[in-house]
Amino acid sequence: MCKTYRILQATAFILPLIIGCQQKADINTEITSIKTVLNNYITSIENEDMALYSKIIVHDPEMVNFGTDAVERIVGWDALEKLINAQNASWSDTKITAKDITIQFSQDRRSAWATTMWDLKVTIAGQPIEMKGIRCTWVLEKFSTGWLIVHFHKSVGMGV
Repeated sequence: MCKTYRILQATAFILPLIIGCQQKADINTEITSIKTVLNNYITSIENEDMALYSKIIVHDPEMVNFGTDAVERIVGWDALEKLINAQNASWSDTKITAKDITIQFSQDRRSAWATTMWDLKVTIAGQPIEMKGIRCTWVLEKFSTGWLIVHFHKSVGMGV
């Protein structure tokens, strides 16, 4: 009886530790997966790679995204694809540096939101342009194929 009690007591103590460690490992795997999607977004823009871009964005006709221009309210995958193709045609030498990445999850871990700060260097019409401190917000959803971006919003601070 005493031996059985000790085994139950040890199990009651050790099991939550094992479960806690597993949950931490699972969340770290999810964070790594989301960071990969966000890094692939940057890679797709820098390399003008629409095939990669298409793999990390949900193809939803009702999705809404916001770019940095006041008129950039982008509704649906078709409009987004058209905008990125036009951007690819007019941009060159693109370099994006991401920093201050944060990632949070919904209770069921099927949705996540992330924030990043970007510094962008690009050449447009032969003119080098540099924008620092672009604020990016991302919403991602976990599908059977992995995490996909379902919404993004980019903005530039107004300065003081």
